[in-house]
Amino acid sequence: MANAAEHSGGNGHAGVIGDNSRLGAARLLLWALAGALAVRQAAAVLRVPPGEWLSGFHLPGSLPGSVYDTGQFSGTPFAGLVLKPLVGLAAPSLEVAWTCVTLLCVAAIGLVAARGLPDPVPRRTALLAAPVLTALMMVSIPVREAASPGQTAVLPVLLVLLAVFRVPGDRPAGFLVGLAAALQPALLLFAPLLWLTGRRPTAHTAAVTFAGATALSWAAMPRDSWTYWIEHLAGTGLGGAPDGLANQSVHGALLRLGLTGPLEILLYAALAGAIVFFGLRRAVRYARDGQLLLAVAVTGCVAVAVSPAGWRHQLLWVLLAVAGKVGKRAADRPVWPVAVVLAMTLPSTVLLPNLAALAPVRDNVLLLTAVAAACAVPFLPSSSPYWREPVPTDYGRPAAARWARVPLLPFWRRVLSRPNLLLELLLIRVGYSLYSHIRAAAPTSRSLAEGNGSQIHAMEKALGIDIEHAVNHAVVGAPWLEAFFNFYYTSFHFVVPLTILAVLYWRRPGDYRWARASLGLATVLALVGFWLYPLAPPRLMPGLDFIDTVHGPQDLANPSYGAMTAISNQYAAMPSLHFGWSLWCGIVIVVLAPKGWQKLLGVLHPLITVCAIVATANHWVLDAVGGAVVVIAGFGLVYALSGPRGLQLNLPAQRRGAEEPGEGSDGTSGPSGSSGSNEGERKVGASARTS
Repeated sequence: MANAAEHSGGNGHAGVIGDNSRLGAARLLLWALAGALAVRQAAAVLRVPPGEWLSGFHLPGSLPGSVYDTGQFSGTPFAGLVLKPLVGLAAPSLEVAWTCVTLLCVAAIGLVAARGLPDPVPRRTALLAAPVLTALMMVSIPVREAASPGQTAVLPVLLVLLAVFRVPGDRPAGFLVGLAAALQPALLLFAPLLWLTGRRPTAHTAAVTFAGATALSWAAMPRDSWTYWIEHLAGTGLGGAPDGLANQSVHGALLRLGLTGPLEILLYAALAGAIVFFGLRRAVRYARDGQLLLAVAVTGCVAVAVSPAGWRHQLLWVLLAVAGKVGKRAADRPVWPVAVVLAMTLPSTVLLPNLAALAPVRDNVLLLTAVAAACAVPFLPSSSPYWREPVPTDYGRPAAARWARVPLLPFWRRVLSRPNLLLELLLIRVGYSLYSHIRAAAPTSRSLAEGNGSQIHAMEKALGIDIEHAVNHAVVGAPWLEAFFNFYYTSFHFVVPLTILAVLYWRRPGDYRWARASLGLATVLALVGFWLYPLAPPRLMPGLDFIDTVHGPQDLANPSYGAMTAISNQYAAMPSLHFGWSLWCGIVIVVLAPKGWQKLLGVLHPLITVCAIVATANHWVLDAVGGAVVVIAGFGLVYALSGPRGLQLNLPAQRRGAEEPGEGSDGTSGPSGSSGSNEGERKVGASARTS
């Protein structure tokens, strides 16, 4: 397929040159970003005082001692044999050298993995893959932990990749794989992969090298070898409790679930055997299909999952699994990479709520991602008709700007199809979690918040709208009304917006994107307000005699009460998102609801909400005004970016009335044809054109 740049403008050659320059600049910027992230990671490691840095090896200061005397060293005896002499080196030089070598290995992994992408590789991907992957690895959990002193998890990954993709000859490649297995025994699973894919001499050399290195460590360190292989069953329990969160293996997960003894061992053996069988079979299939990098990543995921102790810093293989393509539609392709990147870079508490029922999943996010990559994710074979040309995404026609001074952004394309549900749920969850963290981190100075509260109170007095005290006490005098407003305040803040988004997602996907974008932008603008203007709500203002009807009496004389940071930032009150989100709900319902009584409910919801936030003394009246401002600004920004709402539902002229191919329930339509019909979206488009 010809490069699109060749058809831009009247001179195809000039278009190619322009595209080359843009790609070169983007590549340079991405490498600069990767370098900055590497410097940031190095600074975090090098901040450790030199005297404490050597203790990070968890090795004895004298050479005759055992490497497992402290119970903290988790490497193999062979790794201890290699690392032990380093203890005698000067601390500052060893600290700098170790950190630099580790980060250079990460960059080398990015370069080698980028060269291992299956053909054909788009030119843009070939140029940008290495810096993008390196930058992602620099911020990933495995590299953040592997960069700490004494960890060697990055080196085995590089050795295997070099053996598979760069080193010519069977014996040198097998030697590198065997050396990697000597540092991390579960990686010996690469020997069966090599054997089953026709590289039998390489597999044989890998097994011999592993056996030789292990025998050497037994001869040189018999006590340590006995401790590692016999007493602790391949290191289980060394470097941390086997049921600790750092052990992201099947064995660690079963222990965290409370299983012990013979039952746990039998279940672990059965699950590990199943993962090895299905994972290796898939890896062999991908290798024979030409997707060798994916085969390597799947095998690495299997190795860490079935290892008795699979530490988080050993799970870099999961990040390499983004090489696989998942989904027939172009809109579905980002789901797997986004899920992997989120799982590998963010704490599990960001991905999932802190609920006891979700603890088994939240505590094992990395393990579950590795097992999914190894056994469950339906990666496309290269023979699939969707491999090169997935079902394209429908975009609306560009909208003309109505205001000359506020032009629409030329790169914003209005998507018409329904977004991927899993991707939406991931982004909504992560977005809300980040919102909560940013809100909690906003300034919480009690004196500043109370001073701003006094300003707001004085301003309302001057405007004659200081009704909070009268309304608050009037509601307290009517217990049934107080109970109603308390219930409304605590119950409808999240339920109503989520319900509206769910209905729009299912029934009106074009309107869903419009509504979701406006809500997101309004929330981001509200975060700016929380940071710039911390504000004490009426219930936290001393001396004004407000009654906190929701939380009960508070001891405002206690100086540590302040922001109640154990719950949330109580000074993030301006603007009021309680009212702002309810106003968003009202506007969306009034604009989209087909029936009059539904529009009436849309009007009543923000009216009742503003009464609730004032009656419960949780917000000032001006907080509601601020909430209205950010919501209107959110809708305005969406308009400026993508034009009027109705235009977002108009199909392109060449595809109007036709269904996006591949959307049929039977899944039989091809990548460029169309079969069946998507009546829901057609009706929505028709109603939008007639409205």
